[in-house]
Amino acid sequence: MTAPKPASSLHGVAAKRDQPARVEDIAELASAMPGVAVEIGPAGNAIYQVRKKSFVFFRTPRPDAVDPDTGERYTDVIVFWVESEKDKLALVQDESSPYFTTPHFNGHRSVLLRASRIGEISRDELAELIQDAWLARAPVRLARTWLADHGLG
Repeated sequence: MTAPKPASSLHGVAAKRDQPARVEDIAELASAMPGVAVEIGPAGNAIYQVRKKSFVFFRTPRPDAVDPDTGERYTDVIVFWVESEKDKLALVQDESSPYFTTPHFNGHRSVLLRASRIGEISRDELAELIQDAWLARAPVRLARTWLADHGLG
């Protein structure tokens, strides 16, 4: 179901082409997708869900995501679902990219991104990442409708 989608295709979201992505963009872009609810985790972290399935969430600090130099736990990890292991590998294989994974996520269709590095991607790339995450978790009928409504299905 994955297809390139411009940020301008989101309902009610103004296109901000080529601008660096910001953490604040996540709420705007994820909430613009159909059927999205925001849950708040026990640590006050936002969890974006479609029909009770998370597709983007702010992860609480965990021992598997640490700074390699200091050993300190990352406090700013964002998790995005992806459609397949192939999609995941395409994002994390370049070590210079801001996307990464940890052994905890082996076999899990998701990629990680530190909020402190979100500006390394464009708002358009973030929009596509969020749309693909939503498509990976949305019910088939809802996803097909959204794709058709945006000329992608």
